[in-house]
Amino acid sequence: MAQGRFTFPKDFLWGTATAAHQVEGGNTNNNWYAWELGGKVVPGHSASRACEWWAGRWQEDFDRAAESGQNAHRFSVEWSRVQPGEGSWDSEALDVYRQMAAGLRERDMEPMVTLHHFTDPLWVYEYGAWERDWTESFVRYVERVVAALGDHVRLWCTFNEPNVYATLGYVLGDFPPGRQNLVAAGKVMANILRAHAAAYRAIHRIQPEARVGMAIHYQSLQPARKWLPLDSWAAGLQSRAFNDAFPAALASGKLRLPIGSVRIPDARGTQDFFGLNYYTESVVRFSPFVPGQLFGRRSFREGAPLSENGYIAHEPDGFYRALQWAGRFDLPIFITENGVEDSADSLRPRYLVEHIRQMWRAVNFNWKVQGYFHWSLIDNFEWERGWTQRFGLWELDDQTQERRKRPSADLYAEICRANALASDMVARYTPKVFPSMFPNE
Repeated sequence: MAQGRFTFPKDFLWGTATAAHQVEGGNTNNNWYAWELGGKVVPGHSASRACEWWAGRWQEDFDRAAESGQNAHRFSVEWSRVQPGEGSWDSEALDVYRQMAAGLRERDMEPMVTLHHFTDPLWVYEYGAWERDWTESFVRYVERVVAALGDHVRLWCTFNEPNVYATLGYVLGDFPPGRQNLVAAGKVMANILRAHAAAYRAIHRIQPEARVGMAIHYQSLQPARKWLPLDSWAAGLQSRAFNDAFPAALASGKLRLPIGSVRIPDARGTQDFFGLNYYTESVVRFSPFVPGQLFGRRSFREGAPLSENGYIAHEPDGFYRALQWAGRFDLPIFITENGVEDSADSLRPRYLVEHIRQMWRAVNFNWKVQGYFHWSLIDNFEWERGWTQRFGLWELDDQTQERRKRPSADLYAEICRANALASDMVARYTPKVFPSMFPNE
């Protein structure tokens, strides 16, 4: 049997990622609580308890991560807890987040803190959310958080997936506020960029050594029929609007949209690292009947292995294309999210090893990949899909709060401890893909 080892650089970060609303429980002062009350999530599903992190169970879950060899964790701060009203602040909430950051350090884990992960305080949401420019308010919040947590945190992510926030909230209508308006989406994107740029500078004023970035969701979009120029055109148009808009604006100071462009010179050069979220790849088929979707219908490649709800196609080559794309921006790269919904843990081991191998390919080409955060540490509340999707290395019974370790948790632990993906791991956890990953010839 062939033997081999895909080794990663010294000091490579291996961790998992979580988000406040999805794990904390008790968040009743933000747009997603209002969305849930409005019946916009799976009926009968609620984030009221989530994973009970606000009740203190983050400590045992951090223990699980540390005992599994993880040396980093990405978590988010809930703006509506820190600033429950426009003119009010909650120092006790800030202290909890400080304890979490310190708790990671005590476990020899590097914290990465996300300052905005889809949720807006109700006082922001009820006054137009990001269709209005909330830069000054956001910066005041960021300054409070950085001052409180800065002793323990060096890696800051201002916004998580602003392209998803704008697309699902203002184009497709699946996220709050449920609008379908391209002009509104453009305003939201421009205002988020302004807030990011100001927050970037505020963080560096307080903590000059900080590293600040965004987490951008990249979906590899390929033409369904490579021989048809219209499919290639539609795939390119969608990719430029969804994938390229934010990172290109951060590089150039100009936000290019399907309906025009906006100059935001202050945004230029306001990233110290590139946060890349990748889950899947789609093919795009041209259609003149979906102008709101930029004239392309998306689907998965025929024959691609699918996750249990058909939400994700297992496309590790798309991950390599994502890394190649991110590398164009010439910044250090952190994989800030990558994972698959899989309650039975039947696809996840294969997903892990084949995606990590593609990441190793990028590292082997001396691309600046410095860390990987798997989504997620534990099953959590997946936004409008509630508890129907299970992304955790640890299974959660959302009724009893019991945690049960999935086999993938052991696989990932071996990878983290070894700082490598080895042939014996693949042989034990995913023997069916062993011949393709470690061929004899």
